[in-house]
Amino acid sequence: MAPSEKLKLAVVGVGALGRHHARILAEMPDVELTAVAESNRTQGEAVAASCHCEWTHDYRTLLGQIDAVSIVVPTCLHRTIAEDFLCRGIPVLVEKPLSNNVVDGETLVRLAKEHKVPLQVGHIERFNPAFEAVRERVSAPKYIQNERISPYAFRSMDIGVVHDLMIHDIELVLTLTGEMPTRVEAFGVSVVGGHEDVVQARLSFPGGCIADLTANRVAPTARRSIQCWSESGQVFADLHQRTVTSYGIGPRLSRGELPYDLVMEKMAAVDDLKPEIFGRFIKTENFLAAADDALTAELRAFVDCVRSGQRPVVSGEQGLAALRVAEQVLQSVAVHQWDGTIDGRVGSQALIESSKSEHRRCA
Repeated sequence: MAPSEKLKLAVVGVGALGRHHARILAEMPDVELTAVAESNRTQGEAVAASCHCEWTHDYRTLLGQIDAVSIVVPTCLHRTIAEDFLCRGIPVLVEKPLSNNVVDGETLVRLAKEHKVPLQVGHIERFNPAFEAVRERVSAPKYIQNERISPYAFRSMDIGVVHDLMIHDIELVLTLTGEMPTRVEAFGVSVVGGHEDVVQARLSFPGGCIADLTANRVAPTARRSIQCWSESGQVFADLHQRTVTSYGIGPRLSRGELPYDLVMEKMAAVDDLKPEIFGRFIKTENFLAAADDALTAELRAFVDCVRSGQRPVVSGEQGLAALRVAEQVLQSVAVHQWDGTIDGRVGSQALIESSKSEHRRCA
């Protein structure tokens, strides 16, 4: 393809998130948004009109008509739709998680390799400027703490909170550590029914790092954050507000002057040292990360890798690695013993089932 030639793209699924994929791609000067595929005619026609492209009810009519595709549909449909495009040699960006399960994910990765086309997974937090700032300041982390909570959105109801929210942080942790965990412990609970809605997980890595991950999609407020501890200090980022704070070794600590020693050896008074803890002993840096739109950056990266043939920022293999860990988390959630006994309540549905049983007993 000539550099001046526009790349023909389509978006499959233009609901709450997919419509933004379509809007951003339609605004890219080197992209021609050829069509959007959407089963909801009203929604599909509205997005197509606003993006000045065609609408189709059946995504299969796009096969052979486009250069690449962005797939933004329920997770249970990822494998079927992505497979159809990959088998025709069409590069694919598929929203996270890569697929509904590891086996389907392995199939998509294999097909991308066989047909030698890019497969990118929509782990958008990798393009968050706040996370990029964290990554620049952290090497060989020893402890990571992620928190991702939000109100119940009545979307992604075909999956639980691990595939819906936690998978973002699993992928970030794998990126920071460069390793797969050797141990996964977790427990979770279903609150509104169907799937797990709240999960706490601990990942232990061969290099000594421990990561604690919290995911909750039935909280009254939204919050996304990451904290990393390494030998160089601590970094905290609010991934929503994009504020970053780092704590490192200050000038006095770098000279080996420890506040504890100074006090115990009567070389300094406590009241004199208190104002110097953050400043001369612990160096503090606060800043606001760039306001770049992460979704635009993600789509731009996909377009660029389609043109260049380079490996995507978040490849199918990386999306599959996150999916493998997510499956381990779910397996641990499924066997968690709420009463600490083998014959007691087990798994994320335990409390709901107990409530139902009590209701039937009292009825």
